[in-house]
Amino acid sequence: MSSHISNVRPKFDKVLTDIADYVVGYKVRSQEAYNTARLCLMDTLGCGLEALEYPACTKLLGPIVRGTIVPHGAKVPGTPYQLDPVTAAFNLGAMVRWLDFNDTWLAAEWGHPSDNLGGILATADWLSRTRVAQRREALVMRDVLTAMIKAHEIQGVIALENSFNRVGLDHVVLVKVASTAVVTQMMGGTYDEIVNAISNAWIDGQSLRTYRHAPNTGSRKSWAAGDATSRAVRLALMALRGEMGYPSALTAKTWGFYHVLFKDKPLRFTRTYGSYVMENVLFKISFPAEFHAQTAVEAAVRLHPKVKDRLGEAKKIVITTHESAIRIIDKKGPLHNPADRDHCLQYMTAIGLMKGNLVAADYEDDVARDPGVDALRAKMHCVENKQWTRDYLDPGKRSIANAVQVFFRDGSRSENIAVEYPVGHRRRRKEGVPLLEAKFRTNLARRFAPKQQQSILAACRDQERLEAMPVHEFVDLFTL
Repeated sequence: MSSHISNVRPKFDKVLTDIADYVVGYKVRSQEAYNTARLCLMDTLGCGLEALEYPACTKLLGPIVRGTIVPHGAKVPGTPYQLDPVTAAFNLGAMVRWLDFNDTWLAAEWGHPSDNLGGILATADWLSRTRVAQRREALVMRDVLTAMIKAHEIQGVIALENSFNRVGLDHVVLVKVASTAVVTQMMGGTYDEIVNAISNAWIDGQSLRTYRHAPNTGSRKSWAAGDATSRAVRLALMALRGEMGYPSALTAKTWGFYHVLFKDKPLRFTRTYGSYVMENVLFKISFPAEFHAQTAVEAAVRLHPKVKDRLGEAKKIVITTHESAIRIIDKKGPLHNPADRDHCLQYMTAIGLMKGNLVAADYEDDVARDPGVDALRAKMHCVENKQWTRDYLDPGKRSIANAVQVFFRDGSRSENIAVEYPVGHRRRRKEGVPLLEAKFRTNLARRFAPKQQQSILAACRDQERLEAMPVHEFVDLFTL
């Protein structure tokens, strides 16, 4: 006996149409959001430039078929490549994420909203070069900043109340969804085309977090966001060619995202889309460390001058932290590669205590071979402070607190150094901006001659000039 299955097409899921409504209709009026987006642009590109020093990253870059050049294609900053926008998005997205040093958003789900820049800048650059070749008006960098604000907002607002990591899915699903929405709009997509593209982004199946966790932690976590943002550009191009959408991509019984991948839970929302996320985004300024560890490393660095000569006498090291840090980066046992080490709270804290700093090179094998690192790790104990766990989720605080204290064999102990807000937090923005600009200057110097560095800095420091600049002219500043 067969059961009747309705084949009546429903309306598009509200989650899909809310995103499309926001992308099409919302006008960003926050000057703070635009100012922060400019800083985010600088920091994100700088992170990508630093990644170009690592062969594990650069071996993945360039065209899919060696030697391919795309007329009017998107240029990849800091490289000689000019590629189709899908491949260019992967290149820039992988560069940006490689060293885990770009901005962060922490809530029920975490992630890195500037990962979306891969798709946004590649699309804008390709569109601008194509338009100029057709004697049409180019996009300007304000268009890029607007798209960044909206992509940050989509990714961040969904993340506020919805934990994808708890069902084993990687947060790059939100990069794909946010990038798809904004790049389809940038390409001139209609409302219906935007909704169609977004529905396909949700249907894609989504990445598992396998590559972020022991015993499988590996380098895919460094290119997963590049993969997601490039897939978004592909979906946008398909939608503009008339590819259909799927109205109940989320809510369909048996076959929808909620049932198949989200344990039958609908997405929850506590705020509408605006510019909140960009205004409150967290910058990684001091250390290339997984963000739940930023304040632990800062505490360790502060302790360094007081304990560096006594670390051999340490009996126990207590790291007081919050639940998300314990669940994600509290890691014992062998660490197999740099990707493993930059997601280990104990490793990062040990380096801070021993060296008084933490840089990307500290995750490489030559540093990790120091037996003192594992000796300190073995003495570390992570303890949850439940108030800090609550403050982490409190929208009025969004703290990321950690404390470090060293106990010695003779019964003495160090000061318990606690840091609630990292220097990249909105509450420390005044302190952080000069340091962020210094980080950008350092990264420019890795790749460009002094004259080119000054040209880039002059454009990036002037908000009005930057916003009016044609996108392709801006990207050309970063060409080798």
